[in-house]
Amino acid sequence: MSDSFGPHAVRLFTLAAKLLGWRPADFWSATPAELAAALAPLADGTGDPLARTELEKMMERENG
Repeated sequence: MSDSFGPHAVRLFTLAAKLLGWRPADFWSATPAELAAALAPLADGTGDPLARTELEKMMERENG
């Protein structure tokens, strides 16, 4: 691990663990694009929690 990568990896893992609930295996198996996509709603302020009614509608569509 290079000197420049290590501190950044630790910081990104800490964010993923605290904000997304990711475990080490989740973090290390994700691509940089997946991590960026997962963190993007939190960074731009659009990361409002999913309402229960929205979840139920999505489940109904999925399950028919």
